[in-house]
This record gives sequence, structure tokens and C-alpha cells, in this order.
Amino acid sequence: MRASDRAYATLRQEILDGELEPGSLLGEVEQAERLSLSRTPLREALSRLIADGLAVQAAGRGTVVSSISAEDVDLLFELRLPLEVQSARLAAERGDPQRFATLADRFAAAESTLQVSADSPADASAGSPAAAPDDTQYYDLTAELDEALSKAAANPYLSHALRSMRAHLVRARRLAQHEPARLQASAREHREVCLAIASGDPETAGAAMLIHLRRSHAYITAQHERS
Repeated sequence: MRASDRAYATLRQEILDGELEPGSLLGEVEQAERLSLSRTPLREALSRLIADGLAVQAAGRGTVVSSISAEDVDLLFELRLPLEVQSARLAAERGDPQRFATLADRFAAAESTLQVSADSPADASAGSPAAAPDDTQYYDLTAELDEALSKAAANPYLSHALRSMRAHLVRARRLAQHEPARLQASAREHREVCLAIASGDPETAGAAMLIHLRRSHAYITAQHERS
């Protein structure tokens, strides 16, 4: 892997994971030293992050991680709805039914696990609610679904557009800090999407995806308004 590609992949993932928060300075000298590479490939990586919309040039500061607001979320969902719905429809027409049936089973299992977390009583001895579960595995599963949808749709232009958009939505989702009850509902909605795709019914698959996206948008918007 080229040095610029490695730097781009590392910085992109750190931004998506929230390790580099909005407004974080991506100084050339500091980042080049941290990533053990020269400034030329680092500049190439920063240029790609700017093209992705994950970083911006701030006057008087240099390159910083871009912010994401409630208005940005609204704009992203304006684009996301038609693209994801079409992706689900195409997957139902072109995809491997068994792969999506297997994913449906895994989302059902995730829903059961999240149900336990959502129903956990408060810690009476500490006088505080039970700790939220580690949602990393659940989000890894949703990423698998995204990959399966892209492969099944078999449209590289659609896949490219979705990859760019999903990166921003990962950040919006992390800032919203999903609660166990919402994650449980999300798992159920994803299961319905997978079952519809596995059945080979594009209309039902598109409708199931649309329901999930509208509920996700409403939840993220509400969380941003509270913060």
C-alpha cells in the first residue's frame, strides 16, 4: 500500500470512529510524524479527505476535521433515501437470497441481545442506569449489510455514491449516541430489509428500507436537537 493510501485510510477511520473529533487540527508536521511518513504523501491523504468532505481548510488554522450538523444530516438523508431504497430493490432482483437470509438471522440474534440490554434494570446499588452495551459488533454487522447490498446491486456508480455518503452518516450516528432501545428497533428493521431482499421482492425490499431510513432520520434529528 502506498504511503498516501495508508495515511488516508488511517485518518479516515479515525474520523469515522470519533478519535479525531470535528474541529481537530490535522497539522502536516504533527500527522506526518505520527504516521511515520513524509509530508508529500500526507498532503495527498489530506486532499482526499477534503474531497470526501471529511476535512476542510479553516482560515488561519489549516486542515481540520469537518463538522456535521442537524442541517447536514437532513441533506444527507435527502440523498440517502433514494439511493439506499434503489440499492435494496436491486439487491432483491440480483442478489444471493441465502446471503440475505443469513444476515436476517444474525440481525434477529442481535435484536435478542439488544433486548436484554434495553430491559436491564438500573443498578440499584450504584443508583444509576445500567451501562450501555458495546455497540461495535452491531455496527460491524450493519457494515456487512452495506457491503452485501453494494455487491448485490452490481452497480459501481451507485456503490461509489453510497460509500461516500455512508461515511458522513457513520459520524452522524456516533454523535447521536444510539440508546439500546433504538438499536434493538434498528436490528428489527434491518432484519425486515434482509428478509424482503431474500424473498426476491424489490417492492417490499424498497418499502422496508424506506421505513428504516425514515425512523433512523427521525431519531438522529431528535438526538441532535437535544444536544
